[in-house]
Amino acid sequence: MRTFEDLYAWAAERKGGSDALEGLFDPVKSPKALAAIPDDRWLSDMTRRVFQAGFNWSVIDNKWEGFEAAFDGFDPGRWTLMSDADLDRLVTDTRIVRHAAKIQSVRDNAIFIARLAKDHGSAGRFFGQHPKTDYVGLLDTLKKQACRMGGTTAQYFLRGMGVDSVIFTRDVAAALVREGVVDKAPTSKKDLAAAQHAFNVWMEESGRPLGHISRVLAFTVGD
Repeated sequence: MRTFEDLYAWAAERKGGSDALEGLFDPVKSPKALAAIPDDRWLSDMTRRVFQAGFNWSVIDNKWEGFEAAFDGFDPGRWTLMSDADLDRLVTDTRIVRHAAKIQSVRDNAIFIARLAKDHGSAGRFFGQHPKTDYVGLLDTLKKQACRMGGTTAQYFLRGMGVDSVIFTRDVAAALVREGVVDKAPTSKKDLAAAQHAFNVWMEESGRPLGHISRVLAFTVGD
C-alpha cells in the first residue's frame, strides 16, 4: 500500500499540479456546521437521494421544488405521521415522481431522523459527532436503521450534506484493489473494514479528511 504522499503526488501529476488538485476537493463541514443544519434538511436530502437511486438524477433535480412543496418542507414530525390519505394523495401528485415505495420511505426516514434528534439533540449533531475512523459503521447504521439507504445512496447523501465521507465509486474501488487493500469492490463487512483501516492509516499520515483521500485515490485511476 503506497503512502498518501505518493498517492497525492501521482494524482497531482495527473490533474495538472497540486493547486489544480486542491480545487477539486469537495467541502467538508465542521461538526458545528453540521449540527446547525435543521432536521428537515436531512430528511429532504435523504429523500432526494432515495428518489435519485436508479433514476435520472436531472429529472429529480428539476422536480425538486415540487417535492419540497408536496412534502410541506419535509418536517420530520409531520411525516412520522404519514397517513394512508397522504400516500393516496402523493401517488397521484404530478409535482413528484410517483413511486409508492419511495414515497413511503419518507415516513420511515422521518422516524429515523426524529429518533436521532431525540437521542442526540439533532440529526446534524449525530452526524457531526460520528468518528471518521468508523465511517463504515455510519454506513451500516444508515443501512439498518434508515430506509432505502444502502450502498452508494447513503454515501452520496453524506457527501452532499457535507459530512466527511467516502464514495466507493468504480475508480476508488479500483485504487483500493491496486493498493492491495481489497480483492474486489468493497461491499462485504470484511472488505469495508479493510478499506476503513486503509483510510485510517492515510488519515493518520496526512491529516487529511476522508473525502480528500478518496478523491486522491479516484484521480490516480480515472478523470
